[in-house]
Parts: sequence; C-alpha cells; structure tokens
Amino acid sequence: MIRRMTRTMPWIGGAIALLTLGGAIRRKGWVGGTLHTALDFVPFVGTAKNLMETRRGRDFFPDRRIIDAQH
Repeated sequence: MIRRMTRTMPWIGGAIALLTLGGAIRRKGWVGGTLHTALDFVPFVGTAKNLMETRRGRDFFPDRRIIDAQH
C-alpha cells in the first residue's frame, strides 16, 4: 500500500496545480500564470521550482502590480 501511495503522490500536486490555475492567471497574468501552473503540474519539476523559489526568496513569475484607480 505504501508503494502505491508513493506512486500517486507526485500527481496529487499536479491536480492541485490545475485547481489553482484560475487564481494564478488572475495574480500573474495569462502567460505568467499559465507557465507557473505548467511547471507546478509536472511531477518533480514543480517541486524543484518551488525549492528554488524558496531559496531565492521570490517567484520566477511575480504577481502583477495592481494599479489603484482611486489615486
């Protein structure tokens, strides 16, 4: 059973990435959000990307700046 679970674990991250695609596109724009999700979807590549972003202290695909229309 443990062996079966270790085979499915990387794909769980991919499923979570697909579920968060809309939010990533809203935050990072169409291209940035899609690339961010695509890299997170691939098993082990997403993990490596997240580890490198943690080490760098910032995202490879930063969030868009929000322009406040009231000022």
